[in-house]
Amino acid sequence: MSFIGEMRHLVVDYGYLAVFLGILLEDFGLPTPGETMLIAGSVLASRGSLNIVWLLPIAWLGAVVGDTIGFAIGAMGGRRLLVHYGARIGITFERLEKVEEFFARYGDVVVVAARFFVILRQFNGIVAGTLEMPWPRFVLYNSIGAALWVGFWGGLTFWLGHRFFEYIHRFGWTGSVLVIVGGLIVIAFAIKLWQRHRRRR
Repeated sequence: MSFIGEMRHLVVDYGYLAVFLGILLEDFGLPTPGETMLIAGSVLASRGSLNIVWLLPIAWLGAVVGDTIGFAIGAMGGRRLLVHYGARIGITFERLEKVEEFFARYGDVVVVAARFFVILRQFNGIVAGTLEMPWPRFVLYNSIGAALWVGFWGGLTFWLGHRFFEYIHRFGWTGSVLVIVGGLIVIAFAIKLWQRHRRRR
């Protein structure tokens, strides 16, 4: 089973809890695929297996709580532990240092925008706590960033998935064939661009 298939299987089996925990754990430094699980949950919601009205607030709560835990870890001196033991779970000193430099330069904007970037999303709360960002300000910007991120990936995936399955239902097997052919064309084009990039390098 592929990685995406495994994530979908977890969401199918454990529903909202899998999405909540996947996002929460990712948001204080653990290498869990929170974003992938949110997308998988939104696809299932577009098919009626989950309720998007429940899914989006639960995902938002997981994101806010996860970063809050990260903030507490950073504020209580967790950076030393991460530097010492972090390599065991994919948190290297170099990664953490880059995030800290970026955070120190751009401040509050990072708390909102960090959620859309993999490494920043994992260390956002920890770095904010380490750099002693005021707690109320962090909570405000963290909540806004979580809402934008969940709304974008969760809401957009749900909308596209809903339209996709409507299209398949309306056009039957012809629609499925066209989607497959279109997907193969996109993959072939991406491979061609990648090969051209490698030759240039």
